[in-house]
Amino acid sequence: MWIAFLIICSLIVGTQSAATMTSQLQMEANAIIKSGWWNTSDARFNISDRCNWHDIFCNGVGSINAIKIDSWGSQLATLNLSTFNLSTFQNLESLVIREIGPLGTIPKEIGHLSKLTYLDLSNNFLDGQVPPSIHNLRQLNYLDISLNFIKGSIPPELWLLKNLTFLDLSNNRFKGEIPSLLGNLKQLEDLDISSNYIQGSIPLELGFLKNLTRLDLSNNRFKGEIPSSLRNLKQLQKLDISHNNIQGSVPLELKFLKNITTLILSHNRLNGNLPISLTNLTKLVYIDISYNFLTGTLPSNFFSLTNFETSIDLSCNFISGEIPSMFGNFRQLILSNNNLTGKIPESICTVTFMNISYNYLSGSIPNCVDPFSIIGNKDLCTNYPHKNTLFQFQPCSPPKKSYKVKHHGFIVLSILSIIILALSFLICFKLRHSSVKNKHENTTTTKNVDMFCVWNYDGKIAFDDIIKATEDFDMRYCIGTGAYRSVYKAQLPSGKVVALKKLHGYEAEVPSFDESFKNEVRILSEIKHKHIVKLYGFCLHKRIMFLIYQYMEKGSLFSVLYDDVEAVEFNWRKRVNTVKGVAFALSYLHPDCTAPIVHRDVSTSNILLNSEWQASVADFGTARLLQYDSSNRTIVAGTIGYIAPELAYTMAVSEKCDVYSFGVVALETLVGRHPEDILSSLQSTSTQSIKLCQVLDQRLPLPSKEIAIHDIIHVAVVAFACLNLNPRSRPTMKRVSQSFATELTPLRTPLSEISMQQLLSQELKALFYIEDP
Repeated sequence: MWIAFLIICSLIVGTQSAATMTSQLQMEANAIIKSGWWNTSDARFNISDRCNWHDIFCNGVGSINAIKIDSWGSQLATLNLSTFNLSTFQNLESLVIREIGPLGTIPKEIGHLSKLTYLDLSNNFLDGQVPPSIHNLRQLNYLDISLNFIKGSIPPELWLLKNLTFLDLSNNRFKGEIPSLLGNLKQLEDLDISSNYIQGSIPLELGFLKNLTRLDLSNNRFKGEIPSSLRNLKQLQKLDISHNNIQGSVPLELKFLKNITTLILSHNRLNGNLPISLTNLTKLVYIDISYNFLTGTLPSNFFSLTNFETSIDLSCNFISGEIPSMFGNFRQLILSNNNLTGKIPESICTVTFMNISYNYLSGSIPNCVDPFSIIGNKDLCTNYPHKNTLFQFQPCSPPKKSYKVKHHGFIVLSILSIIILALSFLICFKLRHSSVKNKHENTTTTKNVDMFCVWNYDGKIAFDDIIKATEDFDMRYCIGTGAYRSVYKAQLPSGKVVALKKLHGYEAEVPSFDESFKNEVRILSEIKHKHIVKLYGFCLHKRIMFLIYQYMEKGSLFSVLYDDVEAVEFNWRKRVNTVKGVAFALSYLHPDCTAPIVHRDVSTSNILLNSEWQASVADFGTARLLQYDSSNRTIVAGTIGYIAPELAYTMAVSEKCDVYSFGVVALETLVGRHPEDILSSLQSTSTQSIKLCQVLDQRLPLPSKEIAIHDIIHVAVVAFACLNLNPRSRPTMKRVSQSFATELTPLRTPLSEISMQQLLSQELKALFYIEDP
């Protein structure tokens, strides 16, 4: 009887379990249908086949245990987390929704996914705050919510997720301080909180995370000193605390980080000497402590214990003394903008790429040194005429001889003079004969030795490769031409595609064009920024001149805006990002630690777009390095329609000239055409009453999402502030770029009500942090 009873109970439990599972599967199916994410009207839609969809994965009994949706493989429509009943998916272990678009906020129901081990919601324009319920995900070991607009403070409850090995909160709008309780995440191997608004000091409790291999706290607002407790992170391979307000000295305790390969402390307020103990970090291959207040001298053995992959950047500090004489074979050395003195040691030739410009170095220049890497050292000299001419180095004085040497030299020379005199008649005869013989020969043959060229600093691009790739600049490879130059597209033997800007044959001999090319080489060889076009190499020769750049697939911003098909693809988000990229580039050029570089020809034709629609500022032929101790008066340079009005009567170039040109570009990007009519009638009352939505590019539908509307109004306010007729009332590019990087108060006014007059108001300028300086 008991056996029968047990069998009956088993059957009842099994039936209940099966019923429960059937109910679970049905709830999951209903949640998918009701979400609106999948196109249920598609004839091919079959909910019962969901386990075979690209985005969904199931366990053995058909319950969904993983959802993976990203921009690469998904065909789904615009998603919103509020329509997706997450609490239904009780067996979900992995949830990946990234690079899809605005998803709204993270719902509190996410805390019901008790089996979740992997959560990636990165790059989705998520806003709001992290719900407290997230602390219920006790099985979670991977959490990535980076590249969103999440606000508030970092939830202290995260310390309860003790299985976490990966935590990425970067590129959001978190404020406040790092909760000290995060020091309890003992399993954590990767922690990234970069690019937020975190304040306060770096908590010493981070030193408890002994399994960390990567710690990135860059681009925040940290103050105080680097805590000595970080010495405990013995597994750490990368430490980045750059772009903060960290003070004090470089901690001696860093010498205990024996596994570290990358150390980035740049753009802070670090002072004191460079610790000699860093030479004990034998695995270190990248060190950047630039843009600080380091003093003292360079340790004598600092550069001798490196390997071929090592890069060192100590630029923009106050390091003095001489460059050590011993160097190992390593990749990159940047010591520019310091107070270094003495000679350049010959052993520096073992460094693949270096920049020691703008110091106080003296003496002769070693033959291996690239002249562009040593400009700004006025006491350096060379006896190579083309370097003296191009870079304005002084010729080296002949070495002084002692009296004893002169005395013996006089005796030797007296004897030799008799021999030379006897041979002089023979020599004169030979020269005369040669001159007659060569009188009618072609003397214009170009030798390779006359060519002044640098190819990507490492010899990977050769002149012959360029000639072969373009079939000697055949017009079939020409993708653009102008009054005095043409642009070619070339694929090198390595497979790399580059763009070549070549002067026409006649113009290559015109001094003004020659100087423009040389100026562009000077500028682009010194600067590097993600939104400034990369110069890979150049050839400057009296018969042929061309520059080699990264190839930008989409061409110029001008060509995109004036092509109806391209303009439609160039949506509001891409346009806003383009304006921001240009702002960041100009901000980099203007307030650098050296004298500002003024582009002088910012226009839509000189802004290039790559295949990902990322913008780069190009064409630095007319750029100028400002000197604050001079008048900076110049001839007018630039493109008509973008030139600041004050240049017409003052001829004085300043950063504010670029600011005005940027304003024109920003406005043109919004309206889809040059805003000449708007600019000419901006002061008119009738013009000021016009609504912004009326002048926006009509080829695009007006944005409906709050973020897009907010960004467009932001760009418009910035543009009009930059177009102020009074240069002193224009914001600096640094202020503009900070505005784009600052968390802003939501704007409740509908787009349809925003007028030109409002865009010019102090109220909106203050809202977007573009108050007059």
